[in-house]
Amino acid sequence: MATTLSTGVASGPPEESVKIPILKQSLQAIFSQYGTILDIVAKKSLRAKGQAFVVFDSTDAAENAIREVQAFPLFNKPMVLAFARTRSDATVKRECGEESREFEAHKRRRLAEKERKQAQLAHEAQRRPAAAAPADKAPKKPAGLKSTAPAAAPQIPDEYLPPNTTLFLRDLPDDTESETLGGLFSRFDSFKEVRMVPGRKGIAFVEFETLEGAISAKEGMGGMVLGNNVVKVTYQRQ
Repeated sequence: MATTLSTGVASGPPEESVKIPILKQSLQAIFSQYGTILDIVAKKSLRAKGQAFVVFDSTDAAENAIREVQAFPLFNKPMVLAFARTRSDATVKRECGEESREFEAHKRRRLAEKERKQAQLAHEAQRRPAAAAPADKAPKKPAGLKSTAPAAAPQIPDEYLPPNTTLFLRDLPDDTESETLGGLFSRFDSFKEVRMVPGRKGIAFVEFETLEGAISAKEGMGGMVLGNNVVKVTYQRQ
């Protein structure tokens, strides 16, 4: 499992049954004796890869932890420790300040990389041929009849659509106006416009000048609540 310590440390995968709060408490107990911990990042998506991140306030603390804790058993599995490849949010925030341009740029780069990887995985899954049906269970076609219709390509799920500068909003309250959406999204960099769809209620498009602005808006406004509706925010399907 990876544990970043000021720049990162990694450890071996925990048992699937271990709950995230218990995992974080265990990492806190093990690593806190080596220095001040700024953050512990342990999520379900990371646990699936056998990873978590522990952020120290100094490189010396991280180095001591790697040296002393390497191969220490955690939930019956030896930890494998290493420095993380990138700086954590907590480290950049501490060095530059939460309101700094450097911290905002760091978050945008991280989110863009996350979106890029999700899109790549979705694209690879789309290209992967479907498993052939067993010969004895394959549906039989009437003799002499052939279908001329092309096979439908699998559709990428909304959450894995590749990033672009236009967001698609759906499940909006029927009385939602463009001015309301403009006020919500204009606080994000490079906001351009809101486009309602004539004759269609519940949907709208929000366009940005830059990809970074759209990514920040999608992350910031995803799952927002208007009236009694939870609004779904995805990228426009192209």
